[in-house]
Amino acid sequence: MSSPTPLVAVVDDDAEVRAALVRLVASTGHAGRAYASGEAFLQDVDSHRPQCVVLDLHMPGASGFDVLQALARRHIDVPVLTITGYDSAEARATALRLGAQAYLCKPVDEHTLLSAIAAALRPGPCEGGER
Repeated sequence: MSSPTPLVAVVDDDAEVRAALVRLVASTGHAGRAYASGEAFLQDVDSHRPQCVVLDLHMPGASGFDVLQALARRHIDVPVLTITGYDSAEARATALRLGAQAYLCKPVDEHTLLSAIAAALRPGPCEGGER
């Protein structure tokens, strides 16, 4: 029996970046679902639960940090890969403290992002594999 196609949510306010990331995700055979804001993602996450999230940290409205906090409050355990065009040691530390699995800087190297997505989608020990 084949497993369902993994869903990777892409949350970024920049339409061009969002479209490029969804195309990149789709090129690997995964399903990509695009969100233009943190609010849109949080409204949809219960009905379309992703197996991985690629999340921009700096967006108007709900920032990526706000989304990470909301996921934790709602006990939604999903690997989150954060991306940012505004790198700082403080942002990196905050994102990782809030539960991000990765912190990547824009422009994101395709191979680095795809490797991070593959690692995030690997089954954990309770799912029949090892991380």
